Amino acid sequence: MAVYKLFPQKDATMYSLFPQMNTGIDEIIEISNLNFAVDSYAQVSRYLLQFDQDQIDDLIDSKTSSSNWDVDLKCYIATAQGINLDSRLYVYPLSGSWGMGTGKYLDIPISTNGVSWEYQTVGGGKTWDFNNFNPYVTASFSGSNRGGGTWYTGSSLPGLDIVQTQTFTYHSNKDLNVRVTDTIKAWYTSSHSLTGSYTNIVNNGFLVKWEGSSSYEDTTGNYYVEFNPNQNIQPVLQYYSMDTHTIYPPVLEFKWNDFTYQTSSAITTIATPQMYVSIPNNTGFFYSQSIQQFRVDCRPQFPPIVFQTASIYTQNYYLPTTSYWAIKDLDTNEYVIDFDSTYTKLSADTTSSYFTVYMNGLQPERYYTILIQTTIGSTTRVFDSNYNFKVING
Repeated sequence: MAVYKLFPQKDATMYSLFPQMNTGIDEIIEISNLNFAVDSYAQVSRYLLQFDQDQIDDLIDSKTSSSNWDVDLKCYIATAQGINLDSRLYVYPLSGSWGMGTGKYLDIPISTNGVSWEYQTVGGGKTWDFNNFNPYVTASFSGSNRGGGTWYTGSSLPGLDIVQTQTFTYHSNKDLNVRVTDTIKAWYTSSHSLTGSYTNIVNNGFLVKWEGSSSYEDTTGNYYVEFNPNQNIQPVLQYYSMDTHTIYPPVLEFKWNDFTYQTSSAITTIATPQMYVSIPNNTGFFYSQSIQQFRVDCRPQFPPIVFQTASIYTQNYYLPTTSYWAIKDLDTNEYVIDFDSTYTKLSADTTSSYFTVYMNGLQPERYYTILIQTTIGSTTRVFDSNYNFKVING
């Protein structure tokens, strides 16, 4: 099974309160709806992030071994406040190119050399175009709301839903984690000129914003968030940006199913959960651009008594097909790649069970540990016996 992570090439937050301010190299990207006593309307922020299309195309063309792949957009929470109602966040494909700039939030003087609420590029340059919308494109284009990008709300491409949502509650996890497979397929189709007469959606990145409506309240009494002037509706979610000094930049996580189970008659599948599990080819250090196929050996903890001339402790076994791998950051003890019944399943060949890790999806100069989970009968066990390694810059 395979998991491959791409990191953004640019990101920025747009603030309606500072319509020309650029935040291209800020450590935070933010979505918010804030009400100030001096204003009669809410002030909003949205953020943009873009991933390199050449990397996406290369990954799909040369690394994914089947058409069965999915992509998740993940952003990691720095701070959250004001989530006192069910609040829905939207992720749209952006319409229109933009310049990242080199500004930070409330620089003195304010930086205007990149994208902002009013401008696609540098201040005084190209404003967001609200007069010549492509099909399926919309924006906040009236009154004090005018600005904040233009985005696709749909596509004529058959079977593709390019708008994703995530609902946050007071107690829910505040990390952003949405499946954007259909958006990636639309971008890939466009980059390969396969759209024909359908909507041509070029990769200009994602726009992330709160749900908005001119009525602020739907027919069931649920409140919309963006531009809502209600003083009780002021949610703020701040995520780590690509310029963060932490290990939590946004990622585009590709996952595909390359599971194979081609076993040898000379090796049997272990039938007892009481076992030892080892990874014999873990050298402990791997360059960030390397691809490592980890071999997994196992043997019973209490082997049956048999009469034979060779040592029973040298005999290797396969793990069953209900076996999976995961990776944790050794310092934070957080999952970098979690167990997944589809995409982190252990394969097998005539030598042993195995799995593959793409090291460039892990932060360099950090230590990680591998976990192996297997289910035999009604027993599930997780092994993490010092399967540690470090990714180093190369």
